Amino acid sequence: MIVNGKEFFLRELSSPDLFSLLESLKLKPETVAIQKNGEIIKRDSWKNSSLEEGDKIEILKFVGGG
Repeated sequence: MIVNGKEFFLRELSSPDLFSLLESLKLKPETVAIQKNGEIIKRDSWKNSSLEEGDKIEILKFVGGG
C-alpha cells in the first residue's frame, strides 16, 4: 500500500481500515481528509473502509492560520 507517496505495510495496523491507519500515524481524525484510490472517503465510513495491499492513500492535513 502507498500512503502519501511512501510504502506502508498493512501488517503494521491493528486492523486493515482507515481509522487504524490514522491511529498508527498518530493523526487526529478531525484534522484530516482521506483519499483512497482517487476517491474522497467520508469520515463516517473510515472504520468500514477496508484497506488492501494495492491501495493508494492520500491523507490531507488541515492547517489553521492566516
